[in-house]
Amino acid sequence: MDLFQTLANTAGKPEGLDARLARTVLDDVDFAMRASIAELAERAGVSAPSVTRFSRRIGCAGYPDFKVKLAQMAYVGLRYLKPEVTSTTPAEVAEDIVTKAQDALFRFHRQVDLAAMERAAQLLRGADFIQAVGAGGNSSMIAGELHNRLFRLGLRVHSSNDLTMSLMQASAATEGTVTIVSSMTGIDATLVRCVELLGQQGLPTIALTQSGSPLAKAASVVITIDLPEGQNIFRPSSTRFAYLAAVDVLANLVAYADRATSLQTLRRVKAELVRSRDGDDRQLLGD
Repeated sequence: MDLFQTLANTAGKPEGLDARLARTVLDDVDFAMRASIAELAERAGVSAPSVTRFSRRIGCAGYPDFKVKLAQMAYVGLRYLKPEVTSTTPAEVAEDIVTKAQDALFRFHRQVDLAAMERAAQLLRGADFIQAVGAGGNSSMIAGELHNRLFRLGLRVHSSNDLTMSLMQASAATEGTVTIVSSMTGIDATLVRCVELLGQQGLPTIALTQSGSPLAKAASVVITIDLPEGQNIFRPSSTRFAYLAAVDVLANLVAYADRATSLQTLRRVKAELVRSRDGDDRQLLGD
């Protein structure tokens, strides 16, 4: 049962005790979670038996069960109950998105561990095979971008967002394999298990993730990215810009570590694009 949607639907009714109770709860969820049945009844201007009947009509066994489900709803995050929306016009939204992206890049630049970046780049350049792994919307995109950036530098690389397949590949990995994983939370148990399994085989792993997370603790080299997200649930995560910047820094360092190989592969890729698609060399570099 989606209690929030049930409460919202009930609160939207024009009249009735249930609508009054639902609006009272949604207006102050913190109070409703702590309130006794008498306290909630008094605030809503109804009787205690009305609260009990209300609890049952919205799908709960009674008031105690209603409070349990209300606490579970709040655990997901009160910001989803009353979202913060400070920008609504096109100009405001554009300003919000761009400034948050700029802030993410600025914060990443200030906190990035350059020594870890250098170690990761050397591991990638020396690898016989690179496995890039990510799960979830943003991390899957980062795994794909690692593939996109590294293959054109003459590296053998494969990306995956299937954690079961990645677990099997980790168990079958051989010497010369370097695995780089991306996770904004660093808590996915299967992804952590993949990294631990590779470590048990003595194979190096690189993690782009939060500091102190289980994934960070399991990886050989950690590139930590710790950024605040804010409360606007409608705005796409600005942290992903920091992850993309980390990928670009790594790719650039890998290219510079063996300029001859990188140059040769980049030239062949660009020559084919000019020959089969572009007709000249005026399009974007690197794509």
